Amino acid sequence: MAETIAADMGANVWKILVAPGDKVEEDDVFMILEAMKMEIPVTAEDAGTVLSVDVAEGDVVAPGQALIQFESE
Repeated sequence: MAETIAADMGANVWKILVAPGDKVEEDDVFMILEAMKMEIPVTAEDAGTVLSVDVAEGDVVAPGQALIQFESE
């Protein structure tokens, strides 16, 4: 089932660790956001496949903004 992984808060996209087509396991880190000098990992809740990455490193994201399209196994 496809799902959208969205930002929980406004932040900067510091590091993207996946690309479309990558397989991930539960708790793998998709990317790291930075807000208020804190690093916030965005992790997979289930195993599956990354369909698309909707942001780039250096982007500023708003709460609720789509980060990743993901298909759970």
